[in-house]
Amino acid sequence: MSSSSPFVGVLSLQGDVREHAAALERLGVATTRVRRPEELAAVDALVLPGGESTTIARLARTFELLEPLRARIRAGLPVLGTCAGMILLADRVLDGAPGQETFGGIDMTVRRNAFGRQVDSFEGPVRVEGLAEPVHGVFIRAPWVEEVGPHVQVLARIDHDSTAGAAAGRIVAVRQGNLVATSFHPEVGEDSRVHGLFVDLVRGS
Repeated sequence: MSSSSPFVGVLSLQGDVREHAAALERLGVATTRVRRPEELAAVDALVLPGGESTTIARLARTFELLEPLRARIRAGLPVLGTCAGMILLADRVLDGAPGQETFGGIDMTVRRNAFGRQVDSFEGPVRVEGLAEPVHGVFIRAPWVEEVGPHVQVLARIDHDSTAGAAAGRIVAVRQGNLVATSFHPEVGEDSRVHGLFVDLVRGS
């Protein structure tokens, strides 16, 4: 990998694949869709998009990607997981579907669909560590982080003055090593700053 030109894959089994690719391409980053083990092996980093975590995990097993993904994450592959992607990076999941599988890697407990049903989706400002100004957070059937291990850095919480109500103060973005996860959808809209933080991490890894 060239330090200035990482090759970033977007897991393309289900979810907001095109939007994440567009956000990365606005930053001048070369991207590819990842559906097969050989495509995974070719990338310097990976994005796990929002969607349905149980469906993505099931399709990853069907496409023989589940174990290769787990192995590359253990080996240090930089990964950004958003919404469902956050669930997939969690070591522990509450309110998961029966037989829920994850890729793991972040020492955290995530509550699936913590913010409620689709009708409970909301938007609001999120202050993310490393960014001078808040980002516009879009929360759609989003998880939140119940607890983190000692090596997990909290990057963002829901503001107490946001529209989240009782969810105020909940953890919605974390980092552990080369793994970053957000409850919200940073790919929605034209703001690529969260992706920019991830690309900087990839370049420094």
